[in-house]
Amino acid sequence: MDVLYFAWLRERIGQPRERVETGAATVRELVTELAARDDWHAAAFADLSAVRCAVDQQLADLDAPLDGVREVAFFPPMTGG
Repeated sequence: MDVLYFAWLRERIGQPRERVETGAATVRELVTELAARDDWHAAAFADLSAVRCAVDQQLADLDAPLDGVREVAFFPPMTGG
């Protein structure tokens, strides 16, 4: 699946996207796998309260299933005005 990073997550990880082979069943499990990759991923996912996600371009929570998913995006909370 494709994993996309936006804003400060992209800056901490050092790339806007990557292709990931995973056995994770949920977004939370994917985050655990990604955070274990290296210090950059670990830093990006150190505070999950500051991370939002979308699964196949639909806002989702960390317990969203990944079965059949093609894309997961991570970004900071959005503010409106």
